[in-house]
Amino acid sequence: MKNVTAKPTVLVVDDERNIRRTLEMVLDGEGYSVHTAESAEQGLALVDRVGGDILFLDVKLPGIDGLTALPLFRERRPLLQVIMISGHATLHDAVEATRLGAFDFLQKPLDRDRLLITMRNAAEKFELALELSQLRSGSAGFSELVGKSAVMQRLYADIEKVAPSRAFVLIAGESGTGKELIARSIHKLSPRSSGPFIKVNCAAIPSELIESELFGHERGSFTGADRLRRGQFELAHAGTLFLDEIADMSLNAQAKVLRVLQTGEVSRVGSEKVFHVDVRVISATNKDLKRAVERGEFREDLYFRLNVVPLESPPLCERGDDILQLVDHFARQYCRENDLPVKAFAADVLEKLRHYRWPGNVRELKNLVERLIIMGGNPVGLDDLPESINERSPARGWVFDTDETLREFRDRIEREFIIHRLTEEGWNVSRAALSLGIERTNLHKKLKHYGISRTDEPDA
Repeated sequence: MKNVTAKPTVLVVDDERNIRRTLEMVLDGEGYSVHTAESAEQGLALVDRVGGDILFLDVKLPGIDGLTALPLFRERRPLLQVIMISGHATLHDAVEATRLGAFDFLQKPLDRDRLLITMRNAAEKFELALELSQLRSGSAGFSELVGKSAVMQRLYADIEKVAPSRAFVLIAGESGTGKELIARSIHKLSPRSSGPFIKVNCAAIPSELIESELFGHERGSFTGADRLRRGQFELAHAGTLFLDEIADMSLNAQAKVLRVLQTGEVSRVGSEKVFHVDVRVISATNKDLKRAVERGEFREDLYFRLNVVPLESPPLCERGDDILQLVDHFARQYCRENDLPVKAFAADVLEKLRHYRWPGNVRELKNLVERLIIMGGNPVGLDDLPESINERSPARGWVFDTDETLREFRDRIEREFIIHRLTEEGWNVSRAALSLGIERTNLHKKLKHYGISRTDEPDA
C-alpha cells in the first residue's frame, strides 16, 4: 500500500461572508475539507465539534478579536497551524501574532497564489508537527495506545513500572480492548525492545498442533512434518513471547509451557536435544482464569507462574472521552489509507458514539469508523450510523433527576442494572459477570465501587 497523507482539515473564521466563500471555494477546489465560522466564539465551538488542523483567522472580529482568540484555539488544538488574515493590520499586529504562535500573516485582498503556497507550507508544518508528536509518543512506548482517561493513565503508569523488569505479566480484559497493544507497549519499554516480539494466538491453533507451534518439531516426527520447524519459544529468544487467549491452551501443552518457564529449556517434538531459551512471557485472556482453575481446565501452578503482575485492559464503555479521541485517531488513519480528506463527524453523531456501550470495545469502534470513512458523508451524519447505535435510546421507565450530572445518572443506572442481574442470577457473581459480558474481577471491582451487597436486593 502506498504511503498517503490525508489532507488537513481547514477552518476559516472571518466576519466577511465573501472572504469565507472565497477561501472555501479555493481550498475546496484543492481537495481540502473546509469549515467556516463568522466569529471567534463560533470558531471555538467549531473546533470542539470537528477538530481542525489549519486555521485562517481574521484579526478584526466582532466579540473576541483574532489575536485574543489565537491562544484559545491553540489551547484546544496544540498542533493547529494558524494563518492570520487582515485588511488593516499593523506591523505590531503581525509581530504579536507571531509571538502568540501564528504560522503566517496574510493581507487582504488575498492573492490566490500566495494563499495556496502558504496553505501548502502550513500543511507540511502540520504534518511534521504531527509526526514529531507521534514519535515522542512512541519513544514513551505508547504510540499504539490511545486515550487520556484516568483508567488509561493508571494503565500507562503500571506498564512503565513493569516493563523494565523480567516479570511475567497476565493481561485480563474483554475481547477487543487492546490486550495485544498493551503487550507490545511493555515490550517496547523493556530492555528486550531490540529483540523479537512473537505473538501466538492459542485459540486459533488446533490442540494437536499447539506443541509443534510453541516448541517446534524435527523432520519426520509426525505425519506431515516434512521439514524441521523452529518453535515460537525458540524464535522469541532474547525477546518477548505473547501468548494470547492462554485459557484455550490444552492441559498437556500447559504442562510443557510450565516446564519451559521453570527451566528455560526447550526440546522440539521428535527430538531429545535440549537447548536453552531466554524469553519473557506475556499472556492474555478474556476469560476468568481463576474460575478455569477451579473447574480443572487450567493448571493452578501455571496460573500463578504467569500471573506475577496482573494488568486489566479496561472496556471501552469505562473510558469516557477516550471514545472521541479514538474516533479522531481512526478517522485520520483510514483517511490516509484511502487517500481521502479528513472527514468531520457531526456533533449529534459524536454524542451517540460517546454514550453507546460498545460491547465489541475498541475493535468494534475501529471497524465502524472505517465503514463511516468509506461509506459516510462529510460530515458523517446520523443517517450514516447503523440502526444498532442510531436508534438506541434510554429504556422506558428510567427516572430522571434534573439535579443529576451525566456521570451521576450513568453510575445510578449501572448500579441498578448490576443489582438486577445479580438478583436474576441468585447473586452468583460468576454467572452475573457472564451475563453482563464482563470479567468476574471487573464485576467485583464494580461491587466495591458502588458498595453493592446482597442487602441491596429489591426484596431483601
